[in-house]
Amino acid sequence: MATPKFSKSTISFHQDLKKRVGEYFINKKLPRSGNSPLYFKAGVMVLSFIFLYVHLVFFTPHWAIALVECLALGALTAFIGFNVMHDGAHGSFSDKAWINKMAGISINFLGANVFMWKTKHNVVHHSYTNVEGVDDDLNAGSFLRLSPSQKKFKIHRFQHYYFPLTYALLYLYWVFFTDYKKYVTRKVGMVPIQKMKLSDHISFWSFKAIHLILFVAIPVYMMGWSQWIVGFLVYSLFAGLLLTMVFQLAHSLEETAFPVPSPATNSLEDEWMIHQIRTTANFATGYKLLTWFLGGLNYQVEHHLFPKISHIHYPAISKIIKQACKDYNINYLEHEKLRWAFLSHFRHLRVLGKA
Repeated sequence: MATPKFSKSTISFHQDLKKRVGEYFINKKLPRSGNSPLYFKAGVMVLSFIFLYVHLVFFTPHWAIALVECLALGALTAFIGFNVMHDGAHGSFSDKAWINKMAGISINFLGANVFMWKTKHNVVHHSYTNVEGVDDDLNAGSFLRLSPSQKKFKIHRFQHYYFPLTYALLYLYWVFFTDYKKYVTRKVGMVPIQKMKLSDHISFWSFKAIHLILFVAIPVYMMGWSQWIVGFLVYSLFAGLLLTMVFQLAHSLEETAFPVPSPATNSLEDEWMIHQIRTTANFATGYKLLTWFLGGLNYQVEHHLFPKISHIHYPAISKIIKQACKDYNINYLEHEKLRWAFLSHFRHLRVLGKA
């Protein structure tokens, strides 16, 4: 099966929007990459993670405090992913390539692999958002039905109740299964990954070993099997829940589209930019603290349209994008409140479970 094609642009929206956003950076004399406050935030998050890890593993506190610290460590895993790795892997964290590479590699220390991530996220998800059979983010096996074109199973009748548990498990599933599956099959879903160089193979196996040493071997040695397994599950399940929910609240909603390619031409109805707007939604963008922790990923529309622009610029360019959508009569999707996005996702799962 070949990947679908997008329709050619019949209006000037794409070119006009790129021009408007480009003029913003020229007029403001700003780089599209990150800045000192972003680097400070990244440093605080990374150092906090290291401090908590050391305190938990080498100075294991009372179990009640330890559980709170495990939750905090899980949250920091997600926040480092959102703020450091995500921008770095997209090449927007810094204007220096080597800094972006280092920021992207942070995911390797957390158990995943940046090479696989770039294919899954940068190439596949960003190109074919919400296209069933191509966008691997829609693939939760038979546990969840996230798209109307996916096969329905009896268990899906209850998916709007059990989905948090499934989301929590996805980080473990990602680190300990899907990365290896991609490595062996050389594919992300139906899309072949780029040929790996010797250095990529060495990096894959070396960092997987480092992760096992840091998060399994050393903790088990220092605190014993029973304490480690409880702490590790609390940590990884909470990280998985946060990581997955943020992306699901941006794409798997009542309002977002799930385009199906034409059987005759294997082409999608919209041009690429309009496709991104129809399949993506923002949430809770008025909450600055939430935006700070989520690395601007509550501005998911801006990110999908301009992934090589750092998230620190999303609040500003969102005004430009909203105005352009208004000028071209294109529906810009957004939930002002976090709970509204959550309820939309809940209802989406409930409808798909019954339909």
